[in-house]
Amino acid sequence: MARDKKKSHVEQWTKSIRPTMEEPAWRALSTSAQALYPWVKFEWHGVDHNNNGKLRLSVRQAALCMGVVPDTAAEAFRDLQRKGFLYQTEAACLGVEGAAKSPAYEVTELKMPGTTGDGRKLYRQWRHGQDFPVQGPSANNPQGANGRRTKPRHENRDGPVMKIVTKKAALS
Repeated sequence: MARDKKKSHVEQWTKSIRPTMEEPAWRALSTSAQALYPWVKFEWHGVDHNNNGKLRLSVRQAALCMGVVPDTAAEAFRDLQRKGFLYQTEAACLGVEGAAKSPAYEVTELKMPGTTGDGRKLYRQWRHGQDFPVQGPSANNPQGANGRRTKPRHENRDGPVMKIVTKKAALS
């Protein structure tokens, strides 16, 4: 006898705080970054199971959620970091079995586990022309071709080009 599989639809929500949206940093965000921010906050498990600082949402997942191409989602992540809404706590990595892990983020608006008070709210310190640094991906092989070169390479030495003339061309 087959069991009825009930679709468990759990309503999930996140709040947008008006003072946050009135900050100059919020208004300076791109629309794609403003659209991405709630999706990152959806990864937070709440006060009782606080996982802030370990929030993971890959660029591909974000692109699917937002309905954009991955490059747009990646730029939105960088914009949120530049304005102080996100802080990367752990870099992306590729595991030994080939399973990739996306970067871990802290939403600075939310309280970190084990701390008292509110979040750091770095976006309040943001000023025009004074973006926060964005952590980029590290080189796959820092000792090889993606990083420092260890083998000598042939240098292109431009010099005068010799004109080669055959006997047939010289006679005409």
